[in-house]
Amino acid sequence: MTHSDRPRTGALRTLSIAALVLGFCVAGLLHFTHTAGLAAITPLPFAREIVWITGIMEFLFAGFLLWKPTRQFTALWLSVFCIVVLPANINMAIYNLPMFGSQAPPVVLWGRIPAQFLLIAWILYAADAWRPLRARGWRALLG
Repeated sequence: MTHSDRPRTGALRTLSIAALVLGFCVAGLLHFTHTAGLAAITPLPFAREIVWITGIMEFLFAGFLLWKPTRQFTALWLSVFCIVVLPANINMAIYNLPMFGSQAPPVVLWGRIPAQFLLIAWILYAADAWRPLRARGWRALLG
């Protein structure tokens, strides 16, 4: 990367953090406004409670992404969170479940699965969390 690329990269990361924070705040809010629909795609007991807990977690992740000292660490844990909630997307695709009262086409339902990994890559890029991950591997999750 040349020196002239750095400001553009920094601006892109800042914009990405802002978009991710907004997105996770909206997603967190949806956990409380559309609990039943999200519980329906959760393939576990206590689905309603899981939806509430994950909604709170999304708000917390968004808040900690805003704070630069915790950004990289938060991004790593948010990436793990995205993997942990992936079974809901898989369940939704396998059983062709509607979300928010609407039925999505199968290509959208199945497309959400690889999109989750693109989201993880974006989170890691935006928070510059690839660096500690490359340096320490998954031990970076320990701080």
